[in-house]
Amino acid sequence: MAKILTAFYSLKGETIAPGMKIVNLEKGNTAVAAEYIGKAVGGDIFEIETVKTYIKDHMKMIYEAKEELEAGTRVEVKGYPDNFNEYDTVYLGFPNWWNTMPMAVVTFLEHLGWKGKRIIPFCTSEGSGLGNSIADMKKICPDADIESGGEFIGSQVRDLEEKISAWAKSKC
Repeated sequence: MAKILTAFYSLKGETIAPGMKIVNLEKGNTAVAAEYIGKAVGGDIFEIETVKTYIKDHMKMIYEAKEELEAGTRVEVKGYPDNFNEYDTVYLGFPNWWNTMPMAVVTFLEHLGWKGKRIIPFCTSEGSGLGNSIADMKKICPDADIESGGEFIGSQVRDLEEKISAWAKSKC
């Protein structure tokens, strides 16, 4: 039986909802999806957290994230999972930022050894899906088995537990 980790990066606070409306979330959309996945498949859950705090204003934050991406900035994370070598399968969740994963996720991927591990990506967005994130992930983790990922509309995540759980179980 595979040892499973659900690792995710999720931003709390302001985000864009349908109609370009700004909403304030106590728990980010990707965090909610990660909880559903963990509940469905078991294993451990790990939140990727940044040392830095992003600008609260979402419209300004997205440009901060764009600057990080364009500069190739490695955003420092607070820590990594204990006993990472014990995991066979990692569900890896993140929001789509500028058609790929946030730079904190890149930092996370580059720090750990992925040889022989299976990565099952999932992302939240308002319609742009996984974008280039799988291709980018394959460049960073060439020794991992990276599967096709799950794409979930962020503003709908709280109503998608059954769908997300079924998707996660189908990957086991």
